[in-house]
Amino acid sequence: MSNLKSLAKDTAIYGLSSIIGRFLNYLLVPLYTAKLSAESGGYGVITNMYAYVALLLILLTYGMETTFFRFSNKEGEDPQRVYTTTLISIASTSLLFVLVVLLFISPISSALGYADHPSYVWVMAVTVALDAFQCIPFSWLRQNKRPIKFAALKLLFIVMNIALNLLFFVVIPHFTGKATDVGYAFYINLACTASITFCFWRELTGFKYVFDKALLKRMLSYSWPILILGIAGILNQTADKILFPYVYEGENAHEQLGIYGAASKIAMIMAMILQAFRYAYEPFVFGKSKDKDNRETYAKAMKYFIIFTLLAFLMVVGYIDLLKYIIAPDYWSGLKVVPIVMVAEIMMGIYFNLSFWYKLTDRTIWGAWFSGAGCLILILGNVIFVPQYGFMACAWSGVAGYGTAMLLSYFVGQRYYPIRYPLGDIAWYLVLAAISYHFMEKYDSLLLNTVVIAFFVSYVLHRDLPPSSLPVIGKYFRGKK
Repeated sequence: MSNLKSLAKDTAIYGLSSIIGRFLNYLLVPLYTAKLSAESGGYGVITNMYAYVALLLILLTYGMETTFFRFSNKEGEDPQRVYTTTLISIASTSLLFVLVVLLFISPISSALGYADHPSYVWVMAVTVALDAFQCIPFSWLRQNKRPIKFAALKLLFIVMNIALNLLFFVVIPHFTGKATDVGYAFYINLACTASITFCFWRELTGFKYVFDKALLKRMLSYSWPILILGIAGILNQTADKILFPYVYEGENAHEQLGIYGAASKIAMIMAMILQAFRYAYEPFVFGKSKDKDNRETYAKAMKYFIIFTLLAFLMVVGYIDLLKYIIAPDYWSGLKVVPIVMVAEIMMGIYFNLSFWYKLTDRTIWGAWFSGAGCLILILGNVIFVPQYGFMACAWSGVAGYGTAMLLSYFVGQRYYPIRYPLGDIAWYLVLAAISYHFMEKYDSLLLNTVVIAFFVSYVLHRDLPPSSLPVIGKYFRGKK
């Protein structure tokens, strides 16, 4: 139980920075949707470009984040040597990527549909290269249990980003009377990312850099299946936004993509929870892999993860009439995708939890197969159904893709690394959440939705999380007995 409390503490710190950060970052959504109308397609450009960025970040880190945690905790490996070898490797490949993009900027921009705006492409290329490099010192902070600095740097980036966006999209246009080009969103991102790099001075200096070729070879042998897994996984999140302008048959592809992208942002509260959990859970799992009770702990963690993601789902769909004001009214036609996207995010989170069986047993190739299968389903769904059903096909294809990967990982994992998950309890909570959602959709009342959510929380507290077992406030309830 103490291990779970430690995990909960780290998750709370990472989660606080992630949730506050994402909330602050949400301020950009109403800003962009207010200043860039749906008809202009400006937000569609942002959605499309950042989909490419997410994919490139996976390519440029090539599984080395997870590999770094694995080798730093391996017997016989020097964590400092692992760290410096990883840094040099990522820095070299990121620099090579930037040089290639700059050398072939014209054909690349034309292929992406931005022949008239090549600056969008090279600016984002430099930004994602810096992001890839920063992933390693950020991982070093996580490995060495320094969540405070990790959280502070993440929040610093977001605060600077918001401040500069307000300056260039609100303040300056107010005085000049001229609208700001969508490209400034990308220039601002580059400036903020570059600034954060200087904050890693202590993590990048004061020690000798050692590049161990033999070590790197072993690390790459471990990481390449994770790279394929990562590519397939990120395509599950971004393929729809990348493919949409190519497969949608209307002339307003960027307008429709912008509506879908803006509405999906409301569902991203689930992504906050997943990110916070991932930051704490990954080093926790590898650090605990030698304990005798590890499988029981993983099973409990899965149960509580599902409970809290279901609660997040109910809260978002229950208060969608309030949350919709995050985006401008001309984007509200996309709100119907929010519950679907959140279901897909829950499946992705479950799949992430399940994925540790092949990481701990060094069978990472299985992850590549699972994610690849899910990605194939998603891509086929987009290509086949987007021309007829538009962005609704994007949302349902995500559910199909994540669902496929999740089920494959569970059934194969039970053969190689069996864990007795509390399937009965999990199934009951799924049924309870489904019934709650049905009532919310049928009666569409904020008051009733609040009552339903309160009932769900009360049931969880009564059945699985009595207040006396909770950190901090638990002391008060134990003292009353």
